[in-house]
Amino acid sequence: MRATDIIIKKRDKGELTQEEINFFVQGFVKGDIPDYQVSAWAMAVLLNGMTPQETTDLTLAMVLSGRILDLTGVVDIAVDKHSSGGVGDKTSLVVLPIVAACGLPVGKMSGRGLGFSGGTLDKMESIPGYRVDLNTDEFKKQLKEKGIVLTGQSLDLAPADGKLYSLRDVTGTVPSIPLIASSIMSKKIAAGAQAIVLDVKVGNGAFMETLDMARELADLMTQIGDLAGRKTICLLSDMNQPLGHAVGNALEVKEAIDALKGGGPADFREHCLHVSSHMLVVGKRAKDLDEGRAMSEKAIADGSALEKFRVLVEAQGGDVSYVDDPDKLPRAKFVEVVKAPRSGYLSKVEARSVGEASVALGAGRAKKSDAIDHAVGFIIHHKVGDKVEQGEPLFTIHANDEKRLAEAKARVLAAHEFSDTSVPPLPLFYN
Repeated sequence: MRATDIIIKKRDKGELTQEEINFFVQGFVKGDIPDYQVSAWAMAVLLNGMTPQETTDLTLAMVLSGRILDLTGVVDIAVDKHSSGGVGDKTSLVVLPIVAACGLPVGKMSGRGLGFSGGTLDKMESIPGYRVDLNTDEFKKQLKEKGIVLTGQSLDLAPADGKLYSLRDVTGTVPSIPLIASSIMSKKIAAGAQAIVLDVKVGNGAFMETLDMARELADLMTQIGDLAGRKTICLLSDMNQPLGHAVGNALEVKEAIDALKGGGPADFREHCLHVSSHMLVVGKRAKDLDEGRAMSEKAIADGSALEKFRVLVEAQGGDVSYVDDPDKLPRAKFVEVVKAPRSGYLSKVEARSVGEASVALGAGRAKKSDAIDHAVGFIIHHKVGDKVEQGEPLFTIHANDEKRLAEAKARVLAAHEFSDTSVPPLPLFYN
């Protein structure tokens, strides 16, 4: 078997066998197949696609390229949640404590932010001392004893995915839906997931900008899950405007704590309850979504969800006094309230522009080596469809540099568009 023949077969729109895919992935990981051949193959996949069976075979080949986390004997069912990322998406900080408080142990490996979307690990590191580098034994022990873990991705899980992604990033092949689907699912399966809830974001602040693209990705990941013997549910959620009000690491942690106390923005709270309900159903703790919803609401109302968040922070070395008093979280030197330039109905709050402005303030990374400023970001006060009066607070900037503040102000102001006539609110989820 030769790598060249596999590239040519995919170039000519052929369907690769499991043996061919395994040979190619193993050769790539071992270094027997060079980057330039893998790049050519990735471009052929981008242009010609893959069948669900091919994509599943690719996913499992990447899973087998490294260690597989075996959670047998640790939990009765290993449930994982994945969000495709967005602006203001601090959902895991609320959903994981809710479901853990409802008796469903949940261990999640998350990533850092890159580009305009924020990273869950960066948010949690706003809390001094919080560790995101648990090893496998620490992960299992904490999951068994505390019922909740939120840490970084172990490098020895699905290493083929990491190698392939770094190539895709520099060869124009990132948008390939089969390669996106296999990347996401390989990491979930390698991390021991038996049931998976996927939150695929749709809109200008998401990687999948159209509903058709998001549905295609969701359908493919669901099929991979079924073919690989994993119960998989895909939710499609809106990302045409930031989720909640806060954008920026410490600001989002504070908003997540508010939500765990029963407050926070209505759209964010509703989003978390919806995702939690699905997790409790696939985790066999609730018989249906209505029961899952009632359990999730009770966990917030009785304080057990917030207590689980405290348990998480303390278990991973974080200072829980920052949970008890979120005002202790990093604060920016400059805080400016920007007022609405006119009256009208908000017709647009472009999520991508807000996310990019947040990165420019220092809340995210333009490249992997960039340092994060946990204090900076925005509070976006209104949603699409809101009636806003001239002079009313539109958004608040938190910055540590006056020049960056001025640039961010102009950018986020331009992200807001107004209409003289009423505008319907955006949906939280799509069918």
